[in-house]
Amino acid sequence: MATYKVKVATGTDFFSGTLDSISLTIVGTQGESHKQLLNHFGRDFATGAVDEYTVQCQQDLGELIIIRLHKEPHSFLPKDPWYCNYVQICAPNCRVYHFPAYQWMDGYETLALREATGKTTADDTLPILLEHRQEEIRAKKDFYHWRVFVPGLPNYVDIPSYHPPARRCRNPNRPEWNGYIPGFPILINIKATRFLNSNLRFSFVKTASFFYRLGPMALAFKLRGLVDRKRSWKRLKDIRNIFPATKTVVSEYVAEHWMEDSFFGYQYLNGLNPGLIRRCTQIPDKFPVTDEMVAPFLGEGTCLQAELEKGNIYLADYRILEGIPTVELNGHKQHHCAPICLLHFGPDGNMMPIAIQLSQTPGPDCPIFLPNDSEWDWLLAKTWVRYAEFYSHEAIAHLLESHLIGEAFCLALLRNLPMCHPLYKLLIPHTRYNVQINSIGRALLLNKGGLSARAMSLGLEGFAQVMVRALSELTYKSLCIPNDFVERGVQDLPGYYFRDDSLAVWYAMERYVTEIITYYYPNDAAVEGDPELQCWVQEIFKECLLERESSGFPTCLRTVPELIEYVTMVMYTCSARHAAVNTGQLEFTSWMPNFPSSMRNPPMQAKGLTTLQTYMDTLPDVKTTCIVLLVLWTLCREPDDRRPLGHFPDIHFVEEAPRRSIEAFRQNLAQISHNIRQRNKCLTLPYYYLDPVLIENSISI
Repeated sequence: MATYKVKVATGTDFFSGTLDSISLTIVGTQGESHKQLLNHFGRDFATGAVDEYTVQCQQDLGELIIIRLHKEPHSFLPKDPWYCNYVQICAPNCRVYHFPAYQWMDGYETLALREATGKTTADDTLPILLEHRQEEIRAKKDFYHWRVFVPGLPNYVDIPSYHPPARRCRNPNRPEWNGYIPGFPILINIKATRFLNSNLRFSFVKTASFFYRLGPMALAFKLRGLVDRKRSWKRLKDIRNIFPATKTVVSEYVAEHWMEDSFFGYQYLNGLNPGLIRRCTQIPDKFPVTDEMVAPFLGEGTCLQAELEKGNIYLADYRILEGIPTVELNGHKQHHCAPICLLHFGPDGNMMPIAIQLSQTPGPDCPIFLPNDSEWDWLLAKTWVRYAEFYSHEAIAHLLESHLIGEAFCLALLRNLPMCHPLYKLLIPHTRYNVQINSIGRALLLNKGGLSARAMSLGLEGFAQVMVRALSELTYKSLCIPNDFVERGVQDLPGYYFRDDSLAVWYAMERYVTEIITYYYPNDAAVEGDPELQCWVQEIFKECLLERESSGFPTCLRTVPELIEYVTMVMYTCSARHAAVNTGQLEFTSWMPNFPSSMRNPPMQAKGLTTLQTYMDTLPDVKTTCIVLLVLWTLCREPDDRRPLGHFPDIHFVEEAPRRSIEAFRQNLAQISHNIRQRNKCLTLPYYYLDPVLIENSISI
């Protein structure tokens, strides 16, 4: 007789335990155990429990390779979902085998799990293991399907296929939200998220934290009458009362300094959308700025051409917004423009706007606004630029380049890589909750009753059109942060804390990825000869980039360095890139004139006509402001159940070398965090959005 000591760990989230019967079959290289019920006196498989059992076999099974967990009815009780963390087995020779699960078993089913050692196809020689990995991929491709979201945008998970009634049982203990915000005039259809497979959904804690904190804030807006007012704001200072109890150092700084040119320029470096600005070496023909216009703002002893040659002139061009039609909001026609802004980086270290044109086509009805124009003309011109920033940020940098692309990376991973694959183990922590939050985001933003339809000048179709245009121009190199800074000519721009911190995080990731990749892929031939890896890359090119060759996205990877860069890009996109554009949303937007989502008057066609009243009448009305800020308040407040970057509680890697690499990665991130906090002590306005302790492993909010 051979005795195997078994430990079964149940998840720690509420309602992870089950009352159903769980049986175990152990498969080794020399035989297979009988199916044995795991049962002892008292409660089995309670939430957070690690239950221990003994399995007796007629013979030694040899090296353990697979186990099967059988979930079956227990007496007359209804189906009871179970979340299994892992199974650990100590063999007669005292060797311990680890079988990671980290997934729900909803109905009555059998789950086959492999021993945790990371292996590519080339590493598997046993037919049973090759068959297992092929069957796992086949089953996941049958379960997870691609679906067209908007033609021209990355495809996404086909939600209705997640939850076929005949196969899956909804967990009655896990909370759902019917989409209604009490007291708030939006009925948001996110019932579709209930059809998400349990393994893609929020935990109980995160669900409760996310949804149940939204209701009281929405109700407070309703009781204060803010969401019923379709009129202009009477006074600018009244805007500060929207979130009277939600104030930070940054939000207070924004409210106090939003009119200043230096803060306007600062936001291009360390604000919500710090990836747009680029060095200008030649003034574009469509933006006829002359030296005479801007000389007063360049300082003595220099001129525009000299500053261009020195590399001190920068451009923010919103051409991608040109020509998109607007909608009506609250009965009023909304207006739109695609501005161009010229900035100068001066010897005092400030990035200052020196010229703004509110159209891509120059002409007599499109004046170039300058800092020495009237106060309200110049302020309104800057506000039009900040309006364009809203769409550049929300549609492109935030929703498209992190959420939608990240979801495509996630789905391709699930469909093409088995759990035993090293890249699955490496990247699965960076997909956590991505599909769930995107399902909510599509309902909140891109739904007929959502934010884009009710509070944005461009409406649902216009907002989507911005993203379609952006994806058609997106390149692989632009998602590789070091290349992007060089391409935009900002690699040596002082005071660019976003760049400094993002590069620090990128290089820490790259070092970690390099150690993992080189452990499992000893040479280029191993990369090129991995069919599962190549299918993953090909599917991303097809379903995310829509087979657009001009994107520069690879359709295959042939060398170890290519794989390292690609995996680092995926990891960064699904974590730090999102943190940089998401975490500060409320701080920079709670003062609405700094980030308006709509404009109620057309762009100025002449100078000298703007007054305080026309400025107030151009800004979004009270209702529109409150709808936008409530949604942004919700989406930028990280709920509980967080996992900061480098925190990997799920044990996927069991080999010593990867475990050492994970610990080294954590130490590198801790040093980066320390450096950022030390630097911020000397800054009037701290930049902390890329502090690793504030970066989530995945896009989960």
